[in-house]
Amino acid sequence: MSYSVGEVAGFAGVTVRALHHYDEIGLLVPGERTHAGHRRYGDADLDRLQQILFYRELGFPLDEVAALLDDPDADPRAHLRRRHELLTARIERLKKMAAAVEHAMEARKVGINLTPEEKFEVFGDKDPEKYAEETERRWGGTESYAESQRRVARYTKDDWKQIQAEVTAWGESYAALMAAGQAPTSEAAMDLAEAHRQHISKWFFECHVKTHRCLGEMYVSDERFKAFYDSMRPGLAEHLRSAITANADRHTV
Repeated sequence: MSYSVGEVAGFAGVTVRALHHYDEIGLLVPGERTHAGHRRYGDADLDRLQQILFYRELGFPLDEVAALLDDPDADPRAHLRRRHELLTARIERLKKMAAAVEHAMEARKVGINLTPEEKFEVFGDKDPEKYAEETERRWGGTESYAESQRRVARYTKDDWKQIQAEVTAWGESYAALMAAGQAPTSEAAMDLAEAHRQHISKWFFECHVKTHRCLGEMYVSDERFKAFYDSMRPGLAEHLRSAITANADRHTV
């Protein structure tokens, strides 16, 4: 089975002109020619083209691609290993780039004007605006959301470090409470739930008990929020939801 230059161009996603050029420079010389001189590509040619396109995708110039493919000491398995290593390295770089872009988008969304060094120092796993997109989707049209946006737009690096420190300290206290076997309806658990509500009111928006009750449900129903709280201690999200409910009940009695 062999294929014309047009067929190869079609299913390989390259131009006929590129295939002609590869032939002219000796990078990919078709294994057959018709009596009329037309190029015909066999399976071995397609395998070589696949390798060419792989290295080109990674940014290798054509002369280096030719040197790699024509290395007499390299066998097909060596090429596969090399391609796997290059792909793995590129995937890791792209992951880091994507994380950096997402990080910048979150900071930009809340209007924070920090240096790159400050951004990496301040924003971490417990970033209070980590779920800004979800928050906007749920409450973007509310006054609470607008108030939160107004407040955070004024925060400095030290403000965010203080917020982070308070969240960390609260999480440690709540994890210790659970380790001690305190029930969500205990005074200690309700007091920490109230501290959680006051933290939101202090830094983001006036969080009434009814709103706090809704937030507690979201901390359990939304896997991203649940993972955030459970990272402090497994089961903390469920425990906190119940404590928030109990705290809301005692405020409305």
